Amino acid sequence: MKNKIEKYLTEVQSFEANSLEQLEAFRIKFLSKKGLVPLLFADFKLVAPEDRKEMGQLINSLKTAVQEKIITLKQLLENQTDKQASGLDLSLPATGSPGTRHPLSIVRNEIIDIFSRIGFTVSEGPEIEDDFHNFTALNFPPNHPARDMQDTFFIEKDPDIALRTHTSSVQVRVMESSEAPIRTISPGRVFRNEAISARAHCIFHQVEGLYIDTDVSFADLKHTLFYFAKEMFGETTKTRFRPSYFPFTEPSAEMDISCNICGGKGCNICKYTGWVEILGCGMVDPNVLEACRIDSKKFTGFAFGMGIERIAMLKYQINDLRLFFENDLRFLRQFVSAE
Repeated sequence: MKNKIEKYLTEVQSFEANSLEQLEAFRIKFLSKKGLVPLLFADFKLVAPEDRKEMGQLINSLKTAVQEKIITLKQLLENQTDKQASGLDLSLPATGSPGTRHPLSIVRNEIIDIFSRIGFTVSEGPEIEDDFHNFTALNFPPNHPARDMQDTFFIEKDPDIALRTHTSSVQVRVMESSEAPIRTISPGRVFRNEAISARAHCIFHQVEGLYIDTDVSFADLKHTLFYFAKEMFGETTKTRFRPSYFPFTEPSAEMDISCNICGGKGCNICKYTGWVEILGCGMVDPNVLEACRIDSKKFTGFAFGMGIERIAMLKYQINDLRLFFENDLRFLRQFVSAE
């Protein structure tokens, strides 16, 4: 019997089927009521008691081999049938991406890539923030207009909790948990209680940057932003700084670039000035450093923040911010990412 089982096992291992009909004949031969495997079990009573353990294991091995062969060949034959029916070879590698990235994701990744080349790391934080991280640590006085319900989405049951209005709150958390030098950017979604229009939305995206070290100056800030503007908008881009005010920086400024739509000649996008604002910036106020337990007498730093939507609108010459949120495929299919 042992020789017979080994002969059957060799036959099973070498068997190939070109059709489901051949596979069914193979199954009947070995596993039907009068098949070879049931006949072996019927003859098992004739095996000497001392050989029954070995013979039982061999018969079970043969049965398992037959079942596995049937399953494998059946899947193979069915896949071949599906390919022939559809005319498609599903084993071929894909040629290109099945979709595209959202334009805001493309611009966000490009901004991150530009700053990562000069040593900035990426930090992220919660979108629901407490008053300290969103306002107090950033030198907002208790009566500052940004604390008003017209600007901020507060949590009704807890007035100290709100949807973050900027990603500066992430910078506060980084300063609390890290030691200088700090060089980081904080991309993320922010929320403000504003009417939705072609130029504004209650949800938008920011990238804010922070650099803290000894002897950091406004010149370091300007050179960093000069580099960013030329990498993002091209070498011919011109820049200028205008004095401004932010509670968390002193001195503060806003940075403009030459309008890339009219080439600085003047159009309705730049309000015929030839310049378009892209970000706010300044030297970190010493009060902010001290609130985050950083020695303001030893360390200085600069910070900047920009809206990703604003950058994307300038880069792709889009005149309605609402297009970014409507998921219109005719709009989204115009954008291609290298990633």
